[in-house]
Amino acid sequence: MPDVTASSGLLRTIKVHVEDSGGGGRPVVLIHGWPLSGESWSEQVGPLSAAGHRVVVYDRRGFGRSDKPSKGYDYDTLADDLDGVLSELDLTDVTLVGFSMGGGEVARYVARHGEDRLHSVVFAAAVPPYLLKTDDNPDGPLTEEAAGEMEQGLKDDRTAFFDGFTTDFFSANGELKVTEQQRQDAIALCHQSDQTAALGCMEAFGTTDFRDDLTKITVPTLVIHGESDATVPFEGSGRRTHEAIAGSELVVVPDAPHGFNVSHAVEFNRALLDFLAR
Repeated sequence: MPDVTASSGLLRTIKVHVEDSGGGGRPVVLIHGWPLSGESWSEQVGPLSAAGHRVVVYDRRGFGRSDKPSKGYDYDTLADDLDGVLSELDLTDVTLVGFSMGGGEVARYVARHGEDRLHSVVFAAAVPPYLLKTDDNPDGPLTEEAAGEMEQGLKDDRTAFFDGFTTDFFSANGELKVTEQQRQDAIALCHQSDQTAALGCMEAFGTTDFRDDLTKITVPTLVIHGESDATVPFEGSGRRTHEAIAGSELVVVPDAPHGFNVSHAVEFNRALLDFLAR
């Protein structure tokens, strides 16, 4: 599939790797989580295509097969990259599906670029409205101490960090909910990430406040979250996003971990396809 040149952002020549099913139906753009790539949507691409949708998946700058520049890992730039993809492919009537970190791109895209190209949006196990626990955000699920430990762990030993991270990513109540091969596949995607990108995006998703961005969303919205998500806990993220967006629909998948688009793909896809059909 051709790469797309991000039409805005700090570096205008960034190549973003895109896979486009080219289908004739209403487009769905899938935005992956950290520190994976577009390949993490493998359980969704087939069912969405079979339902008639044009499915567009891209690798965030610094991850997967996209360019890995030395800067540009703030959400303003990442949202501009998303705008570059939509503009380059001339996509309209789009549903944006943001998983985990990708939910931040959805929120910031709407705040910066509006909803003219959009049909609807989906926040899947997503980081908004604001992960970091602060004096004015006491319900934020991420403490500064935990954020610092994550950063130091990634700096000290990427291999050990990704091993532990993917175990937590796919576990609910201490039980791994995917096969070991699926976990190893995710680890391989983690290792495709550039270290500068991984650290920069870790800071971005941990410290960016999307509360004002969410107020700009007026298109139909689905919030879907795993009940037992220990990476981006539902109460501090998904529930608050649902409460912040008037008229949004909420689906909570029982006993599901953070990576529930893989571990609970049947339930995830059913909820997504039901939403898209309306």
